[in-house]
Amino acid sequence: MNKSDHFIKIARNKFKFGLFLFSKLPVAYISGVRVKEIDSTQAVVGLPFKFLTKNPFKSVYFASQAMAAELSTGVLALLHTYGHNPPISMLVFQMKADFVKKAKSNILFECSEGDKIKNAVDECIQTGKGITVEVKSIGTDKTGDCVAEFYFTWSFKVKE
Repeated sequence: MNKSDHFIKIARNKFKFGLFLFSKLPVAYISGVRVKEIDSTQAVVGLPFKFLTKNPFKSVYFASQAMAAELSTGVLALLHTYGHNPPISMLVFQMKADFVKKAKSNILFECSEGDKIKNAVDECIQTGKGITVEVKSIGTDKTGDCVAEFYFTWSFKVKE
C-alpha cells in the first residue's frame, strides 16, 4: 500500500480521522465537520446545520462554512504531503469567499482540485522552493444549490 492509499484509508475511517480532528482541530470535531468522501483528486466535507454552526439569523455561520471549506482543500493537501521525507510544511496563505445563497441546511463542501495540489507539492519537492497554489471549494445545500464558493491559496515548502 502506497502512502496516498494509506492516508485515504485513515481519512475514510470515521474513528481514526475523528481522533485526528479531535486532537488537531477540536472546533471542527465538536461542530460536526466530517470528511464524507476522499480520493486523490477530490474531497467532500460535510457541515451540519445545528446549534453550534448557526448564527442568530437562522443560517449557517460564515466561519463554520470557512472551516468546512478549508478542510475540503486541506485534507487533499495533507494527502499529497503525507509521509514525505523530508517533510513538507503547508499553510493557508490567503482565503477569499463568495456567499451566493443563505445557507439554511446541511452543507457539503467539495474540492475537485487534488491534481492541482499534487502538482504544486511535486514542484515544491523538485525545486526545493516554496510553491503556492489556489484551489476552490464549492458549498452546496441539501437541494444541490450553491451557497458559497471559497478560494484558498496554499503554500508548500520543504522543511529543512
